[in-house]
Amino acid sequence: MRNIKLHLQYDGSAFHGWQVQPNADTVESQLKAAIDRILHEPVRLQSCSRTDSGVHALDFCCNFKTASDISVEKLLRGLNAVLPQQIAVTRCETADEDFHARYSCKGKCYLYRIWNAKTRNPFLLDRALLYPFALDEKLLDSAAQAYVGTHDFAAFCAAGASVKTTVRTVYSCSVTREEEMVTFSVTGNGFLYNMVRIMVGTLLDINEGKLPAGSIPAILAQKDRTLAGRTARPEGLYLARVYYEDGEWNEP
Repeated sequence: MRNIKLHLQYDGSAFHGWQVQPNADTVESQLKAAIDRILHEPVRLQSCSRTDSGVHALDFCCNFKTASDISVEKLLRGLNAVLPQQIAVTRCETADEDFHARYSCKGKCYLYRIWNAKTRNPFLLDRALLYPFALDEKLLDSAAQAYVGTHDFAAFCAAGASVKTTVRTVYSCSVTREEEMVTFSVTGNGFLYNMVRIMVGTLLDINEGKLPAGSIPAILAQKDRTLAGRTARPEGLYLARVYYEDGEWNEP
């Protein structure tokens, strides 16, 4: 059996998230149907993450085992020929037998994009959060540095999540502006359910004066979800990169 590794990009606004769901169109269901059609055999996909409805991916990784001897070049072309336009396979390669898109992952980078203008941009519909209020990116960048390090992020995890531990390490984060586009970037060894969206929502609450600028360390220490900010809407969130080698996140 060969272990095939795929890297994808997709516009999540067209789908109800990654994971297969009954009576819902998802990225996984579309990809699995395309693979089954080309290989004429059912496959089981292993994914690096489970993005929610409306969340996008600039770099999403998954893998599957197959008995087919189809070349990776032909598989890449075939998948892109039959997949919906909102999904693209950017890389296809044969991986080591023990490679697993989730368990082999060393880290991820997420972006959250905020269109900070009084009027909407039609070309960013469902691809960035419209935020029509004044936004101080320098204040938020300073506040966001409290996320860096190894912490218990229980306060930044959606209720009902089932995980062995809520401790995660954030390697870096920043809030930057390019004209009306404000981008929150965060890289870490792993993320909890809705963690990035709650991190962003907390920063927006700080921007609006609903939380003090220096409140993040205390919120982390108290591990209470009710103390953190709101959960930002999904359309601004992008899985930007998945890392499979230690230290990759330090690359320029």
